[in-house]
Amino acid sequence: MSTPRIEPGGFWQLGPFNWAFSQAAARVIGVDDARIFSTLGRSKGLFRGWLYFSSRMMPFGKLSRKDTEMIIIRVAHLRGCDYELDHHRRLGKRAGIADAELADIIEGPVAGWGDRERSMLLAVDQLVTTHDIDDATWAALARHLDEPRLISFTLLVGQYDSLATTIGTLRIQRDTRRG
Repeated sequence: MSTPRIEPGGFWQLGPFNWAFSQAAARVIGVDDARIFSTLGRSKGLFRGWLYFSSRMMPFGKLSRKDTEMIIIRVAHLRGCDYELDHHRRLGKRAGIADAELADIIEGPVAGWGDRERSMLLAVDQLVTTHDIDDATWAALARHLDEPRLISFTLLVGQYDSLATTIGTLRIQRDTRRG
């Protein structure tokens, strides 16, 4: 990836709350700078609104953490967003996604999944590539998710697709692990 279009900010560019959040996140993640937060934090109040919106899907969403991570990893793979993949491989592992499952998520809906996971992965693929879900895939997904979860699913895919666009457009660099 080329040079960042907007450099990560420090205390004065982020303000006290965004800077403190960015610093705390970096410590938790184990990186020198959580660049997604220190870059987006430059938008001040918009960043805090985005954090609230994002947190209502992950980690406080209606879908299980494992399902959420599977969906995010698939979006990140389809979008070629290494930044998202770096973080969500690790978070996916914490949520119970084994290495073999991770490889299957990358392979996609054809990887021998059961109906539930195959339906979710197929719906992710369709949303990312066509910005819609066909009726057959929607019906398959609806066998496994109730209406609030169907809405959450759609918003989650859209959020991480949008985030991949933002990361790529701003040229946010991958984080550097400490130590």
